[in-house]
Amino acid sequence: MEVKTLYYEKPGQENTETTLKLAKKRAEELGIKTIVVASTVGDTAVRAMDVFKGWRVIVVTHVTGMRQPDDQEFEEANKKLVEAKGGIVLTTTHALGGLSKTMRNRYNTFVLGEIIADTLRTLGQGIKVVTEIAAMAADAGLVRTDEDIIAIAGSGRGADTAAVVRPAHTHNFFDLKIREILCKPRL
Repeated sequence: MEVKTLYYEKPGQENTETTLKLAKKRAEELGIKTIVVASTVGDTAVRAMDVFKGWRVIVVTHVTGMRQPDDQEFEEANKKLVEAKGGIVLTTTHALGGLSKTMRNRYNTFVLGEIIADTLRTLGQGIKVVTEIAAMAADAGLVRTDEDIIAIAGSGRGADTAAVVRPAHTHNFFDLKIREILCKPRL
C-alpha cells in the first residue's frame, strides 16, 4: 500500500483547511466514520463540523483549569455550534498529563506520562496530541478500540496534523497504534 504524507514547512493554523480536507479524503477512502479533533477555543472544531458533515465528530478540549483554575478555554458559543451540528464535545483529564503534571509541579520530577509525551513530541506536537485525544475518547467510551479513527490536532492553534489511529484506553496505552500519518509539520 502506498499512502502519501504531506509535510508542512511551518506548523500552525494556516494549515487547517488542507489538513481537514486531507483527513476527509482518507476517511472516505478507508470508510472511517469517526473523526476526533483537538480544539482549544473551538474555532477548529466548528470548521471540522462543516467539513465532516455526515461523520461522527468528537471534539476534545483542554481540561478545565489548564491555564488558570476553573477556566474552560473552549468558548461556549463554539460548544453550542458544535453540538447543534451533531458533534460531541469531550472535556476530561489529559491522558498523558494529569497526575504526571502534578508530580512535576510539586516534586520537580518527571514520571511516565510526561516521558511518553516528550517522546511522542520528537515526531511533533500534533502527533503527541492525536495519540492523547484518541486515548481520551476511548476512555470516555466515545470510540471503539477495535476500529480505526482519524485524529486531527495541531501545534498550537488550528490543525496541522492528521493520522489514522487505532485507539486504546489509557490503561492499555501501548496497544494504541498510529497506522498512518496523513500530514504534519516538518521539524
